Amino acid sequence: MREPRAEALRWLRQAENDLEFARLGVEREFYAQVCFQCQQVCEKALKSIHYGERGERIVVGHSLIELVQKLDLPDGLRDDLAVLDQYYIPTRYPNGLPGSTPYEVYTQAQASGAVKIAETVIAIARDRLPAE
Repeated sequence: MREPRAEALRWLRQAENDLEFARLGVEREFYAQVCFQCQQVCEKALKSIHYGERGERIVVGHSLIELVQKLDLPDGLRDDLAVLDQYYIPTRYPNGLPGSTPYEVYTQAQASGAVKIAETVIAIARDRLPAE
């Protein structure tokens, strides 16, 4: 495995790039995809904390709530991450929501809220990145 800071940076850079893509999705009204992408952004940013701050060698899992269990994060953020965890499956599959399809259901407000949460998590990850 790479040095912990290098691995953390690798995950964080991908999260930042994915966030830029999500922002474009809001502009183009791909709200379901933005919600999913923001869940992924937070997953990668949280994993960067595990690699960089905690020195973990392997971080598995997709649940944001599980990924934050060992991390000291601001109050209220866990509730926001729980919302994003709900976007992991139903945003991607036409049978993920009863009687509808994701692109017809998710809203601009949900997508914009997801982007804000992702921005917060990336900022936290960036602040907690170990110094060189």
